[in-house]
Amino acid sequence: MKKELVQTDVLIIGGGTAGCYAAITLGSHAELSVVIAEKANIQRSGCLAAGVNALNAYITEGHSPQDYVDYATNDAEEIVRPDLLLSLSERLNAVTADLERRGLVILKDEQGKYVSRGWRNIKINGENIKPLLASGVREQKNVRVINHLNITDLETARDSDGKALVIGAFGFDVNDGTFYHIKAGAVLIATGGAAGLYRPNNSGFSRHKMWYSPFNTGAGYAMGLLAGAEMTTFEMRFIALRCKDTIAPTGTIAQGVGAKQVNAAGEVYETRYGIKTSERCWGTVEENRAGRGPCYLATKGISAEAEEDLYKAYLNMAPSQTLKWLEKGIGPAEENVEVEGTEPYIVGGHTASGFWVDNGRATTVRGLFAAGDVAGGAPQKYVTGALAEGQIAAESIAHFFEQSAGKKSAEKNSLADESIENAENTGSDAFAEKICEYQAHLQPAEQGGSEAALFSIEGVEEAMQKIMDEYAGGIATGYRYNESRLSVAEQKIRELQALVPSLFASDADDLLRIYEVRERLIVCQALIAHLRARKETRWHSFGEHADYPEKNDSGLCYINSVYDHGTVKIIRRPLVKNGEGYEHQH
Repeated sequence: MKKELVQTDVLIIGGGTAGCYAAITLGSHAELSVVIAEKANIQRSGCLAAGVNALNAYITEGHSPQDYVDYATNDAEEIVRPDLLLSLSERLNAVTADLERRGLVILKDEQGKYVSRGWRNIKINGENIKPLLASGVREQKNVRVINHLNITDLETARDSDGKALVIGAFGFDVNDGTFYHIKAGAVLIATGGAAGLYRPNNSGFSRHKMWYSPFNTGAGYAMGLLAGAEMTTFEMRFIALRCKDTIAPTGTIAQGVGAKQVNAAGEVYETRYGIKTSERCWGTVEENRAGRGPCYLATKGISAEAEEDLYKAYLNMAPSQTLKWLEKGIGPAEENVEVEGTEPYIVGGHTASGFWVDNGRATTVRGLFAAGDVAGGAPQKYVTGALAEGQIAAESIAHFFEQSAGKKSAEKNSLADESIENAENTGSDAFAEKICEYQAHLQPAEQGGSEAALFSIEGVEEAMQKIMDEYAGGIATGYRYNESRLSVAEQKIRELQALVPSLFASDADDLLRIYEVRERLIVCQALIAHLRARKETRWHSFGEHADYPEKNDSGLCYINSVYDHGTVKIIRRPLVKNGEGYEHQH
């Protein structure tokens, strides 16, 4: 197999929304070399691959960034980092204006003002939003994009004080299997959240018809945990309320035509449970449990014009929903739209799950940064919030180099001479060990490999999803879990983790899938520990603890964790209050 060494100042892992915008921002720092490692192709990768029809985080006239902080704080029942929320909220409108300059079509009224959908979002024609970002990356002279490069692990070392620092990463090309060793002075993780942990709504061929990108496996979380980075609030899972079977968004119906949530008897039930994000899903689950389902969005009787608008809107973002209406010959004006909850996800763009970062989006490991869905503490960030965080992280990285290294060249592979001269395991030994690990999966049985293994990659993944569904609060249990079930889930996930080294890959694509399973299992392990640690039900459905069914403010804190030699250790941190900030002490 081929081996390639790449040296750069900044490595960005993930070429989605935040990763691309961070690279664009770093383009103004010509003295820094930048590499984006993307396992797909930045032209159409990440959550925006197929486009989006609205920017859901925007400060409209009459409102302020603090209003957005207050909204997100209330929706998340106080478990947020207000300092992070404010720093990104202050940039929402500026990054939106930049997108428009780059060619994004934002709908405007007769007065030339953006067409809003509520006070926090605006309508766009966003099918080309990702190509626009990719084009912006390609314009930067100091940025190199390596598509189809799957990063599996961070390379770490110790400085003279014995503290961990990130000095690069390892990975492989998913097409030709070339092994990559990237040496970097700073690393930004922008790999998105984690889907596929739980058994989804649909099975078989349609199992990837889900709310969140099925290719976001929690890779960033996993490599961060293995490198010793601190995580936060995994227990605040995200469960989307979606159109049944198609898993199409419901916000367009609820906000676009003002449709209320009703049960089978036509009773509006959303007023009984609340209209916060988690409560909308919880109410639907409870109505079904009480025998009052199915549940719907009440669209019957809307105008022909409104129905036509829904057809067009869903063709733009979720064509399967429009096709379902057309195939059935009955549209939303004649029949209410049935809704259901998805399986749980771990995603920092909608909840507060992710890396524990400071205001510059630096993690607890020196030289490692995080932005977008992978970064915790700032829920409801959506597209523009991810762009803002990519920009913040890039500016922080540039400052990091100025402060620490006087803009050292990539050949020195360090932010400070002292760090690299005293670091341990910075040579090729770690790369050689990683190559041996990759090759062990690729060796046929007669050469000591695991081709004859009893378990397939898909079999392990399906077993993981079944375990999480039944024992860690999936669809099967109405999102409920308890201490006993979580203990079973923890044991069974560990048993699956023990099988990963014996999985066989016939090619580089199979090797990718093995590492995706490994990543998901590590995230599952951390998630279970977080679910057990929060002894309350703070967010119905998102964290429905049957042993502790009520909210308990007496122990109000962040539930954080670190991964230590295969064990998840819980850390409880006091809340950061409005007007305060938090900075790491590396």
